[in-house]
Amino acid sequence: MSNSEVKPFNFDDSQSLKTYLMDVVTQQIERYPPSANEYRNKIADWIGKALDGTTHGLSAPARQKLIRAVLAELIGYGPIQPLLEDPGINEVMVYGPNQVYIERDGHLEDTPIKFDDEAHVIQVINRMLHPMGRQVSIDNPSADARLPDGSRVNVVIPPISIDGPCITVRRFLKGNFTMEQLIRSGSLNQKMADMLEASVVAKLNIMISGNTSSGKTTLMNVLSGFIPDGERIITIEDAAELQLQQKYTVRLETRPANTEGKGLVTTRELVRNALRMRPDRLVIGEVRGEEALDLLQAMNTGHDGSLTTLHANTPRDAIARLETMALMAGIELPMMALRQQIASAIDLIVHMDRLSDGSRKITYITEVSRMEGEVITLMDLFRFEQSGLDERGNIVGQMRTTGLRPSFMRKIELTGHKLRGDTFLGSSRK
Repeated sequence: MSNSEVKPFNFDDSQSLKTYLMDVVTQQIERYPPSANEYRNKIADWIGKALDGTTHGLSAPARQKLIRAVLAELIGYGPIQPLLEDPGINEVMVYGPNQVYIERDGHLEDTPIKFDDEAHVIQVINRMLHPMGRQVSIDNPSADARLPDGSRVNVVIPPISIDGPCITVRRFLKGNFTMEQLIRSGSLNQKMADMLEASVVAKLNIMISGNTSSGKTTLMNVLSGFIPDGERIITIEDAAELQLQQKYTVRLETRPANTEGKGLVTTRELVRNALRMRPDRLVIGEVRGEEALDLLQAMNTGHDGSLTTLHANTPRDAIARLETMALMAGIELPMMALRQQIASAIDLIVHMDRLSDGSRKITYITEVSRMEGEVITLMDLFRFEQSGLDERGNIVGQMRTTGLRPSFMRKIELTGHKLRGDTFLGSSRK
């Protein structure tokens, strides 16, 4: 860039410099489109050269910060790009141009990040949705999508979002969590971990319940790691988050309808199709509707060892929700027959809670034992009992066994698993 192209720049007017750099580099991209392999590095180089062609008083750190900001605007997700690159952030939430906050370690935190205006937020939304062939408009003001790293995105715009466009990003955590990490974080203890591992190997049907952002998917990722390598696993998810490492794994994902209302593929359709694919186990990311009945029938017809998650406040609520969702299938079943199906299909409910201090814990491990009259009998094997709060406001409590021995112990023993003799005896911290 020649001296005649130098743009005088007032250091106080940083937004003008940023806009200028974006305009210059956008013209370069249109004139000389870089290849996919060099795309990011080439654009960063162009930004640097364009900046060199201006008069500015930026320090080296400020210069790099500006280059990253322009790069984020051109090929990233604008002001929130640094948040999406921070591994310690679980969720990023945008509400209008002036409110951006995050969840870290179970707590919400404000950030100083702001967008220029509502149009700027809409621009980032469109960049998120475009690769999925989605878009939002007045007629279609909300959408779900998945970022290239697997993070889930929900967007809502006016008129249904009153104070401006809204973005919610649930981060995809890279790397596989292990049972040891969950134990160290206090989510469960060693006795509970040993029993859950044995239950997966013994092909018990396990339902993981819990409230929003309680760690259900993380736990299912960990438990699915105990499935033996020689089994064919079919996973079905709304947004692919599971990271199964087994060789014979087939991953299926639902698809929303396009702008013309066509192309919808539901979880129920995928469950039905999966049954024709010779699965040894089904792993359903989350049961939300009428597919619950198909899953129950699959569990009752030889597909033991299946895993799924479900939103609920307690194990008993999980059973009630499962009943309600199965009835949504539109097949008239006597309630007694439906409850018998549930009691026969589900062996174990593992309930997770996100507690008031932000911690995530398994608060119940409950056996679905049998029918007594018209009621499904649940038997708690482990419970988390809160005893109070410490001086920092953190929850203090213990993981306790109830002293009850599950009826499926014989099935576990036949797999060769030997649980500790005191696994189901007395209180337990370890």
